[in-house]
Amino acid sequence: MTVDPNAATQDFPSPRPAHGSPRAVRYLAPALVACAVAVGLGVYGKVHDPEGTAFNLAGFSSTGAVKSWLATAAFGFALVQLVSALMVYGRLPGPSWAGVLHRWSGRVAFLVAVPVAVHCLYALGYQTYEPRVLLHSLLGCFFFGVFSAKMLLLRTERLPGWLLPLVGGVVFAALTVVWLTSALWFFRTFGVTT
Repeated sequence: MTVDPNAATQDFPSPRPAHGSPRAVRYLAPALVACAVAVGLGVYGKVHDPEGTAFNLAGFSSTGAVKSWLATAAFGFALVQLVSALMVYGRLPGPSWAGVLHRWSGRVAFLVAVPVAVHCLYALGYQTYEPRVLLHSLLGCFFFGVFSAKMLLLRTERLPGWLLPLVGGVVFAALTVVWLTSALWFFRTFGVTT
C-alpha cells in the first residue's frame, strides 16, 4: 500500500496562502494608516482654535493668495504626475526618464502642498459652514490620508497591476477637487493677484 504524502493536506486548506497570491492583510496597514492620517488631521483641525494666519510671504497681498498660488503649483506638478504616469504605464509615448520625472514631480507637489495644509489646519481649522468649505475640509484630510497609503503601497511587493494606478488616480482626483474648492474659488472670487 502506498501512502500519498499530500493526502493529509487534501482535506484541509493550508494555513499559508499559495505562493504569489495576494493577501488582503498586506493592504490593511496602508488602509489603516490612511484612515488614521485623515481622521487625525480632521480631528486636529476641528479641536484646534484657528489662529487666523499661519504664514505670509513677502510679495503676496494675503495668506489666501499665498495658499492659492502654492496650491496651484502643487496642482500643476500633479498634472505632470498624471502625464508622466501615463508615460510610465505605456498609455502615452514618453522619454526614458519619465519615471524620474514622475517621482520628482510627486515629491515637489507634496512639498508644496504641505504649507498649504499647515495653513488650512492651523489658521482656519476644519470648517463646515457651507458645502464648498465642508467638501474642501473633507477632501483635504482624505488627500493626505490616501497619499500616505500610496507611499506605503509603493514599498509592497507583488501588487496587482491595477492597484497603484487606481490609488494614484484617487490621490489626483482628491487634489483636483481640493484645488477647485480653494485656489480656483479664490481666484474667481478675488481675482488672479499675488
